[in-house]
Amino acid sequence: MIKQWQVAKHEYVKAVRRRSFILTTLGFPLLFAAIIGFSVLLATNSGDDRPLGYVDETGLLVASQSAADSPPLQPFDNETAARAALDAGNVQGYYVLPAGYLTGQQPRLVYLTEPPADDAKQAFSRLVRAALLADVSPEVSNRLQNGLSVTMQSADDGRELGSDDFLSFLVPLFAGMFYVFAVLTSAGYMLQAVTTEKENRTVEVMATSLSPLQLITGKAAGLFGVAMTQLTIWGTAAVVALAIAGVATDLFRGFQIPWSLMAVVVIYFVPSFALVAGIMIALGGVVADSQQGQQIAGIVNLFFVMPFFLFAAILARPDSPLAVAMTLFPTTAFLTVAMRWGVTIVPAWQMAVGLVGLVICAVIAVWVAARVFRIGMLSYGQRLDWRTVRAALSGRNNAGSKTSEVAS
Repeated sequence: MIKQWQVAKHEYVKAVRRRSFILTTLGFPLLFAAIIGFSVLLATNSGDDRPLGYVDETGLLVASQSAADSPPLQPFDNETAARAALDAGNVQGYYVLPAGYLTGQQPRLVYLTEPPADDAKQAFSRLVRAALLADVSPEVSNRLQNGLSVTMQSADDGRELGSDDFLSFLVPLFAGMFYVFAVLTSAGYMLQAVTTEKENRTVEVMATSLSPLQLITGKAAGLFGVAMTQLTIWGTAAVVALAIAGVATDLFRGFQIPWSLMAVVVIYFVPSFALVAGIMIALGGVVADSQQGQQIAGIVNLFFVMPFFLFAAILARPDSPLAVAMTLFPTTAFLTVAMRWGVTIVPAWQMAVGLVGLVICAVIAVWVAARVFRIGMLSYGQRLDWRTVRAALSGRNNAGSKTSEVAS
């Protein structure tokens, strides 16, 4: 255990000192802060604080004028007065509610160069709806004005999802993005660590005091710590940014950390990392140099980020056979679950089957990595052929003789 700890410590310190690690780790919080800041800016800055005028030819809005509070709405007796105010720059624009509105005639919106701000137009819409509902009870009026809001609930685990909660969609998406960059960045470090040490022959020295399993376990543990460091920094920055945004604007006010999603992230992260680490270590043992390994790794990484390419299809039909299949497939399981989490309720059995398959594949990947790394760590400058790899996996003696031939 002490030997693995020393290897893990070495890999961790070497990785966190890389310039790429520092830039990636600090760059994501800055990017997230910029996105939140831009959202707050859009939410708090309407761009035009002038009132929006309206001409009521129906007499419908007189009793409901108090409903327009913010932004202000300014009534006019006739369209001539409203047009004069518009030409003088005193209003953003004005609505004309025609006398035949209740029989189907449409309102008109008049402006000069740019249409009025959305919040001003929404205020006028609320004013008209309130007038139309003036004779019903306040409870019914509020229901009709707010529209239909549905809360979906899973019969399996009781999880609820609001149909109008956009944060419930954004948070899983950002969690999936953080996972991809953390795991795949660590995977690149893992591949580079294996191939570089094989190229400079230091692995031959390490092999005299460490078994292949101890060596890859130490490396994986060190880079797992690197990934967890990144996720911790990113998660902390995201929570702080959302807390500040909640104070600055109503858009993020009342946001609560989705602990159930955080639990899913943790549960899926460990086997996903083990699967990536096993694949990259086995790949590092097979290829002749790091350049060749990076080329193949790029193809392998596609199997993990495939849900991003099918994002539109998953979002449009989150319960389709394609989405379910990608939930059950080991390399795409976590990302697909994260994407579906915000738009539908993922059945517990799908998550359980996908997680079990992911764990099984991760165990197999680590076992294969130890076998392939043992036979390939001394093959300096040469690529292992398929027969040698198959012999290493089956444990036949000709794998050891091939290693001897390569080493000599």
